[in-house]
Amino acid sequence: MAETMHSLRKTAVTLSDADFGRFRDYFYRRTGIYFEDSKRYFVDKRLLERMRLTGHEEFRGYFAALRFRAVGDEFQNLVNAMTVNETYFMRERYQFDCLVEEVLEEVMRRREGSRPIRIWVIPSSTGEEPYSLALTLLSRWPLIDSVDVEIVASDIDTSVLERARLGVYTGRSLQHVDSELRRRYFNELGGGRWQIADFIRDAVSFSRVNLLEPEHLRGYRDFDIILCRNLLIYFDDASRRRAASILYDALDEGGFIFLGHSESMSRISSSYQVRRFKHALVYQKPWKRPRSEP
Repeated sequence: MAETMHSLRKTAVTLSDADFGRFRDYFYRRTGIYFEDSKRYFVDKRLLERMRLTGHEEFRGYFAALRFRAVGDEFQNLVNAMTVNETYFMRERYQFDCLVEEVLEEVMRRREGSRPIRIWVIPSSTGEEPYSLALTLLSRWPLIDSVDVEIVASDIDTSVLERARLGVYTGRSLQHVDSELRRRYFNELGGGRWQIADFIRDAVSFSRVNLLEPEHLRGYRDFDIILCRNLLIYFDDASRRRAASILYDALDEGGFIFLGHSESMSRISSSYQVRRFKHALVYQKPWKRPRSEP
């Protein structure tokens, strides 16, 4: 009987409006991600699950432990639970067309010496994004055999970074990868699973980055291209402006940033120039130093 009553108490745990508000403000300050009231069910479900897994039956105790780091890596576990990572290979392919057919041509014209072209993919999610970039360069860019390219891929979620490094995917993720690319660059594991080739996995450097934590961003500078697609939609206006400034600082002069199809840098920051290429609209960090002619 006692066990039954204890179980009933556990299933009856709920969050008050005040609890939700306190958590939302705290999570926003730490990550820049703001949960609208319409996301209340999503937040409650995952927050209550974290409370259950850490042995807390009341929000007050869990929140105190979370804030004072009494439970070690719990904040990272919470971030992993609260972030959505829905993606697939070659998403918004027209942007890859733009990159390989138009943008890289400009990057090469201003490239100095033999330095590598540096590309930052954030968020990386489970790896489809940076690996799609690598596949596009390998299969479609004529200069890939003579020019070094450095690909850095980052995410705030450590669980998806682990999956990205492993590089194992199902047919759903690969539905837009043609059979020739799949044959050349993936190994079939059975059970409808495929693993991207080792040399491609080794070519991508994965790292955990929270854009709102300055200590994470040391060394993230002088990128020629940034792919930041479908991240800013999770931020409010203030966080978007801050992120836009951070990404601007991470770009080399004349560097380019790609956003998701529903995102617009023009509504966030006046620092970028809008570039309308044949395939896509891209944002560029203006030149300040004199440009050397090719």
